[in-house]
Amino acid sequence: MNKLKKTLKITLITVLALVVLLIASVSPLTKYVIERFDKQVTGREITMDWAYVNPFTGYLHFSNLTVYEFERDSIFLAVDGLSANISMLGLFSKNYEINELRWDKPRGMVSQKRKVFNFDDLIDRFFRKKDSTGKKDPLHLSILNIRITDGEFYYREVVTPINYFIKKVNIESPGFRWDVDTIPVRFSFLSGMGSGDMKGVFSINLKEKDYTLSVLVHKFDLNIVGQYIKDLSNYGNFKALLDADFKSAGNLLDQEDVTNSGLISVSDFHFGKDSLEDFAAFKNLTFAIKEVSPKKLKYIFDSISLKQPYFKYEKYDYLDNVQTMFGKKGANLKAANEDGARFNLVIEIVKHIKTLSKNLVRSNYKLDRLAIYNGQIRYNDYSLTEKFAVELNPFTFMADSVDKTHKRVNFKLGSGIRPYGDIALNVSLNPLDSSDFDLKYRFQKLPASLFNPYLLRYTSFPLDRGTIELAGIWHVRNGQINSDNHVVVIDPRIGERSGNKNTKWLPLRLAMFFVRERGNVIDYEVPIRGNLKDPKFKLRDVLVDALENIFVKPVTTPYRLQVKNTETEIEKSLSLKWEMRSATLTSKQEKFLKRVADFLNENEQAVVIITPQRYELKEKEYILFYEAKKKYFIERSGKNVRSFDKEDSLKVEKMSAKDSLFVKYLNEKTRDPLLFTAQAKCLKLVGAQVVDSKFEMLNSERWNVFMSYFEKRGSAKQVKVAAGKNVIPYNGFSFYKIEYKGEFPEYLLKAYQKMSQLNNEAPRDKFKNDRQKIDR
Repeated sequence: MNKLKKTLKITLITVLALVVLLIASVSPLTKYVIERFDKQVTGREITMDWAYVNPFTGYLHFSNLTVYEFERDSIFLAVDGLSANISMLGLFSKNYEINELRWDKPRGMVSQKRKVFNFDDLIDRFFRKKDSTGKKDPLHLSILNIRITDGEFYYREVVTPINYFIKKVNIESPGFRWDVDTIPVRFSFLSGMGSGDMKGVFSINLKEKDYTLSVLVHKFDLNIVGQYIKDLSNYGNFKALLDADFKSAGNLLDQEDVTNSGLISVSDFHFGKDSLEDFAAFKNLTFAIKEVSPKKLKYIFDSISLKQPYFKYEKYDYLDNVQTMFGKKGANLKAANEDGARFNLVIEIVKHIKTLSKNLVRSNYKLDRLAIYNGQIRYNDYSLTEKFAVELNPFTFMADSVDKTHKRVNFKLGSGIRPYGDIALNVSLNPLDSSDFDLKYRFQKLPASLFNPYLLRYTSFPLDRGTIELAGIWHVRNGQINSDNHVVVIDPRIGERSGNKNTKWLPLRLAMFFVRERGNVIDYEVPIRGNLKDPKFKLRDVLVDALENIFVKPVTTPYRLQVKNTETEIEKSLSLKWEMRSATLTSKQEKFLKRVADFLNENEQAVVIITPQRYELKEKEYILFYEAKKKYFIERSGKNVRSFDKEDSLKVEKMSAKDSLFVKYLNEKTRDPLLFTAQAKCLKLVGAQVVDSKFEMLNSERWNVFMSYFEKRGSAKQVKVAAGKNVIPYNGFSFYKIEYKGEFPEYLLKAYQKMSQLNNEAPRDKFKNDRQKIDR
């Protein structure tokens, strides 16, 4: 017995020693074999710190495993620890099974150059089907309990270029069996560039290519989209965040075979010239989707809402802000779209949306609520001699239930117009026929001076007074128009002709004689008939009124002069207008100031309060152009600042900012491809400090000129000045607002009484209420 025990003990120790020796030798042997034959098997170099292999339990672990790029020394995949549990019994039955596969802190790089990926060699080596005449049994391979922990994966596209990565990647899956087609996966990760996280569940049937996806996204930075946009644009800056609680089910082989539902929201969206200047932006865009399924012909939304959108369209001497960014007529977009070997995520998203929405019109669609809140839409035209700017703000758009089963769908649009005015528009549309609709619109309280940049260019005359209103009702059936449109311009007044070169001249005063009625109003009904493709404007009312003015107005000339003189008396008593970039008063203004000074002398208790209303934007634009043209003139003429005289100043004043030689001079001096406007180039040439200084000097000079009339007559103490305001004046010019405290001048009271009487008489009483609104 002792001998037997001793034999068994020796045998056991020997076996254990052999096991330990086998394990101890297998692990380094495995490391050696992998590193020795790596290129022969995989085509890539593989290294690791150490390996542990237990041939009895099937457990293996590789520490700091690194796989390099094909024929390169850069890293393709690095893993702190790769562990696996292999079923040893399955090896003998040809039913290969990995019970667990774990990746600890993997770091991977996917790079692309056009259609070539850095893993194509691995696909070619291991996964592409080889031509074979004989049939082979499928590989019975199962990989279960797959887990990736704290991963970091990079994507790099060489041509575009794109550099992006995600971090804290965690993936869990029960894995797959060789005889089961569906693989479920649970995942989560953080954005590597910026904020945000994403998590969800994905399941795919490898045989049928059916999939389901449920994803939850929180403030995810869309930096990667911005990189693809840079590939399409000549310049620009983009940023946005994505939130979503979204579900999708479909088939990878058929884009239309998909059903989507859930909530998608893009927030803090900014896209523009740079980080300081946006062309488009919004606070939040939200899609609440009940069911969208192109194949089932169902497009059902709970709501689509857009909050605080901003859009700016600018027209330059050459192209506009959209074309300067994306190429003439979208040349950049067209080139990228036609390059089949080049991938661009933005273009692919647009194509996918087109595919999903192509069946919309013939489908069952429903949208319970469509709304745009508190928007801003700006239009700037720099192609004119001076800048034209208008803005819709706040812009609101609402639509009730948009449903194919409803007979009519109603839309409502309303907005303020800056600097002055507002717009209201109502549309009732047949959802089955876009050529069947009713439209009612109204523009009101638009200052005529707003359009002076166009009037100066095409007529050489500005309007320094007048209010424009438009209203109309349209009924369109089967594309046939039946509409009535009303155009009213109240109290238009033509200013002095501009002496600027390169502006066209039209006899605007003569035209006003024909179109303006006795009550100083342009009032026309303009019906439109025909169809949407070929509308017919009925101008009978315009022609009849023009003929009537020819015969009636000469008879009423004394009345019209009386109205004009009374209006002028009131206007000059309440305000003093300044011409652009000028501190000089007209003879009539001088006479008026002397009259006010005399009134104050005669009434010691009377006080006038002056509030400067400065049109800073326009005044500085005029100063900017003058100073830039002055620089050009001095350099071209060989003069210097000291020899620059009044005659030279008049020449500079008349020179157009669009003069071809001056424009060439600006381009040579600035040489900045991102300066698209004459204003921007002049500002770089002259400098903002010079413009600000000249503007302050101008205001100081105006005040000194104004006060000199009161100082000479000893009534300066009765003139009080209030804090000045930088405004956009209704009449388009800087002015001094004059208020009277105590006694009112008798001439002003008489003028008010006379104007009230005239406004109640037949030619003017029709628009009495409108005038009162405008005065307010």
